[in-house]
Amino acid sequence: MTAPFYVPPEQLIKDRAEFARKGIQRGRPIAVVEYDGGILLMGENPSRSLHKIGEVYDRVAFAGVGRYNEFEMLRVAGIRYADVKGYAYARADVTGKGLANAYSQTLGQIFTHEVKPYEVEVLVAELGDGADDNHLYHVRFDGTLRDEPGFATLGGEEERLREEIGAVHRPDLPLEEAISITKAAIESVTESEIPADGWEAGVLDRTLERRTFRRLDSADLNPET
Repeated sequence: MTAPFYVPPEQLIKDRAEFARKGIQRGRPIAVVEYDGGILLMGENPSRSLHKIGEVYDRVAFAGVGRYNEFEMLRVAGIRYADVKGYAYARADVTGKGLANAYSQTLGQIFTHEVKPYEVEVLVAELGDGADDNHLYHVRFDGTLRDEPGFATLGGEEERLREEIGAVHRPDLPLEEAISITKAAIESVTESEIPADGWEAGVLDRTLERRTFRRLDSADLNPET
């Protein structure tokens, strides 16, 4: 009888983390940036139907990078979670923190116990009544959860993108300027000029009464054209 193949736990965790990181780094970057009237979610995405950014609930939005089928399953599960909680309790009880905690537990469980970890990172954005009440929850492939102040970045060249945006970001940016600096930062790290129809973007807009998420079209993203 042959002995089972043994891998030290620390090596197994290291290999899983490296595998997941490689998959995520192949994804096109996304930036989530607070501006004076809400939160901007923006990234490169040439597809018109496979969205990486979307609404979850009244004041909560989702962004994901990595394997599309995996983060899309998380997005749909998040919508179901929010709908059930809002129906069973109250709409105000659906929070970004609660959703981010659920994603953190799910990804942590998959990373620890499944053969293949999810090759995804997700971000949950929650719009507050004022700028100080906004929250950006970044959930990594291993379930690590961070509350990011002001802006967050996901996907390939994440650290470089963070540095580019961090150098110019301020919370009182008007939407037009927030779009401009985000586009410039993403094009800088990808070292390419992204066409007008190669972007996907949406905002959590504080001027809207209940459902605050709206998608931005080419006219919003390219006002000069």
